[in-house]
Amino acid sequence: MKKLLKQISFVVAFASIVLINTHSHAKLQEVESSAQVSSLPYYASADFTPHWFSPDSVELIDFHRVSDFTFIDQDAKHISQVDMQGKVYVASFFFTSCPGICPRMRSQLSKVQAKFMDDDKVSIISHSIQPNNDTVKVLRDYADENGVVSGKWHLVTGDRDSIYRIARNDYFANEDLGEYVSNKDFLHTENLVLVDTKRHIRGIYNGLNNTSVGHLMEDIKTLRSER
Repeated sequence: MKKLLKQISFVVAFASIVLINTHSHAKLQEVESSAQVSSLPYYASADFTPHWFSPDSVELIDFHRVSDFTFIDQDAKHISQVDMQGKVYVASFFFTSCPGICPRMRSQLSKVQAKFMDDDKVSIISHSIQPNNDTVKVLRDYADENGVVSGKWHLVTGDRDSIYRIARNDYFANEDLGEYVSNKDFLHTENLVLVDTKRHIRGIYNGLNNTSVGHLMEDIKTLRSER
């Protein structure tokens, strides 16, 4: 009887060890699997549905990227995707005479500028949606008045159609407002768009909200550490 009890105890103990090891292995696989997925999602449409991939996933080869672009900043310098190569950047849309949300967004972006002032791999691009009025001189004056640092924060103007096209098709800047927009109109958006070093959209933030902009700055740091 004692021998039988010992055998039963041994079987139970062995089974327990197997279960613990199996559970631990499953948890390890779960951790390893999650570690392969990027810390931030990728976005490819105006509904901002998040997609999760590993940074080297083959699915990213044809995944949505910001198109090639060329605009002119407040220093009369041409700014293109080449200048953003290897950089994380924040894209926004504004116009210098805007009395509404622009000053508040500018204040929030000033925090981003200050936070990453010494990191040359982080930039800001603010596109004027009234390029005919916002000439290089107007942008220069606006930059001087509002502490916009050249080389770090680019206020850009250029061809109107090109700006509107990249806003709608690449950054989905005003598609989320739920209103019809003709080719001649642009409904301003408070969205700030975070773009990684490979021109993938990695985050959308409310540029009027302190908490949201705080998340933006944390996510910039996450992307800076991404390999």
